[in-house]
Amino acid sequence: MDGHRRRHIHKHNRFRHLIPAISAISGAILLLYFFLSFLAPSPDHIHHFRQRTHFDDHGIEDDTPKGSPIFKVPGSSKIIRDRNLWSTSTSKFYFGCSNASSQFPKSQSVTRPNRYLLIDTSGGLNQQRTGITDAVVAARILNATLVVPKLDKKSFWKDASTFSEIFDVDWFISNLSKDVKIIKDLPRKGGRKWSPYSTRVPRKCDEECYHIRVLPLFSKKRAVQLSKFDYRLANELKSDFQKLRCRVNYHALKFTSPIVKMGQTLVNRMRNMSQHFVALHLRFEPDMLAFSGCYYGGGEKEIKELGKIRKRWKTLNVSDPEKERRQGRCPLTPEEVGLMLRALGYDENVHVYVASGEVYGGAHMLAPLRALFPNIHSKDTLATKQELQPFSPFSSRMAALDFMVCDESDVFVTNNNGNMAKILAGRRRYFGHKVTIRPNAKKLARLFLEREKMTWQELSSRVAAAQVGFMGEPNEGRPGRGEFHENPTSCICEKPDVKVKTPQKEFVHVDVDVDVDDDDDDDEEDEEEDGIVSNIQYLFNDTNVDDDAHLMSEENELEELLSD
Repeated sequence: MDGHRRRHIHKHNRFRHLIPAISAISGAILLLYFFLSFLAPSPDHIHHFRQRTHFDDHGIEDDTPKGSPIFKVPGSSKIIRDRNLWSTSTSKFYFGCSNASSQFPKSQSVTRPNRYLLIDTSGGLNQQRTGITDAVVAARILNATLVVPKLDKKSFWKDASTFSEIFDVDWFISNLSKDVKIIKDLPRKGGRKWSPYSTRVPRKCDEECYHIRVLPLFSKKRAVQLSKFDYRLANELKSDFQKLRCRVNYHALKFTSPIVKMGQTLVNRMRNMSQHFVALHLRFEPDMLAFSGCYYGGGEKEIKELGKIRKRWKTLNVSDPEKERRQGRCPLTPEEVGLMLRALGYDENVHVYVASGEVYGGAHMLAPLRALFPNIHSKDTLATKQELQPFSPFSSRMAALDFMVCDESDVFVTNNNGNMAKILAGRRRYFGHKVTIRPNAKKLARLFLEREKMTWQELSSRVAAAQVGFMGEPNEGRPGRGEFHENPTSCICEKPDVKVKTPQKEFVHVDVDVDVDDDDDDDEEDEEEDGIVSNIQYLFNDTNVDDDAHLMSEENELEELLSD
């Protein structure tokens, strides 16, 4: 009996000694758990990225995938460490060069007396900017005096601003005086205004085309007026004409002092908040989405709303919205643009300036982008209503403010391939190859549609690989592809005696097995048509569609919509 009691007491004592050890181990495990919980991303932080919603008449229906997906956006996105986020790797080897050659005579020696060219531009601010630039070159080809171009006041944008209210007209005239004689108004004849001969030239008309179609008209009348002057000059011209294009676009076209002052104020306010900033031309307005014919998961409400807008264009052919999206012909959503930037290494603390009109879906559609980048700004948040009042009634002047901020940004991101994107891409190449990101929509759209099936690390590597060649590096793309305004190769010179590294080799930091070339055997034209231009290909060919009045009306409105 005593032996049994002693054994019981001995076991009790051993158990009593184990209690402190068990408590210590449990405490350590508990502390480790809390530590790991602190480091892990908050579920609320990633909620926006995992959630997909449908819009209908009954509100918002959440169809978030159940379970525990492997895709999670980390608090920090510094995955790619082999690339400077704020500059292109080989930009120091190139510089903008647009001086005329010694074989390009001064305007005084070639301009014919009593030969005047008048131009009516078309579209929004940036489409008109291309028309103004090309008008100067057309006048030089014809050895004519150019009358300051008239801006379009009847287009989709409905802006009554004159040339001198947006651009510094005196600077424009004096800066180009050696290249083309420019006057503000057509001279009077016997005290009366001349009545110019009005016509239109085909799209992408070259030097010979102007000599054949326009030059003989000056023998009938001393003044010739070219209407709807946009994309009426060939993409490829002699080198001196191309360099003249650059002198006009990058040096002679300056905004007026009020626009420059307000634009610089916005830039300074962005700089005061952060050393670097990203400018995003989101272009996610209802009209643009309706035109694209794409679908974004908004249910019957989206189908009805965008379908109603789409009825304006009878020639618009939308057969398979899902195919359009997978082929990269749809704008990325605000969330997808944010995911692309985070995958490329831009941290959540980066300040982002959004240049955009009304965003379809409003605050709800912007919420995932704000979750990715909380520091989002726009004209309306950076400036007061009183400061913007002189500009807000005029769409072109407001667009000019966005243009200035995007131009001055360290990184410019475009969500479509319209005129503003093209002009800024070319301008940023000319002034030092500043980082200009154009989403490879075809590959990115497919990646984002499948993102729930992969880890963040895998998605980041795939996005980085897909974006090679779309980051504003020198020598991107294939020779002869794209508009001159987007890639002014004749005005980009390489510094002598410098061996340039291939930028693509330095870009991707791959941690996983990456294969982003799936389905690359699709038609080559799919690779060419980035953005949402598939429904408007006929607008940019070499034929003249001016004889078809109905098609002209459709053409006008569609181009005006795309102009910014």
